[in-house]
Amino acid sequence: MTSSLQHKIGAIPFAIKDDRIAILFVTSQRRGRWILPKGNLKAGESHKKGCKREAFEEAGVKGKILKHFPMTMLIGKLIDNNMDKVAVTYYPLLVTEQCEEWPEASSRQRHWSLLEDAFRVTDREDYLSVIRQFAEITPWVLETSKHKIA
Repeated sequence: MTSSLQHKIGAIPFAIKDDRIAILFVTSQRRGRWILPKGNLKAGESHKKGCKREAFEEAGVKGKILKHFPMTMLIGKLIDNNMDKVAVTYYPLLVTEQCEEWPEASSRQRHWSLLEDAFRVTDREDYLSVIRQFAEITPWVLETSKHKIA
């Protein structure tokens, strides 16, 4: 157990085409593993604003947060050569714009995966749990997204 429990916010960037969902992964900076964008909130920053900022900084995407579907999970993070657990509250982010240039473009790659294939993109059990939970709420995500796009 960690001595100082950390809490971060994250985004599950996704897009919809013909009722099929794709998720956007990015590489971690240290080890190059496929992860979802996450980070610390800045002082006075809302979850919604922080998620949008992290998604843009790490993945170069902008979009609409589905604020009614937060998912808090424990995610492993390598800190001083020890695997530590960090609580991360993820929000689905319906991608409306993908930028060619973004703050961390030189240190990260991005990869779109259909939801049904996303389980093969990462081998990390913590991220697989996030994807499983997201997959379980897809009927609500699809319905809510239709209203966000309209």
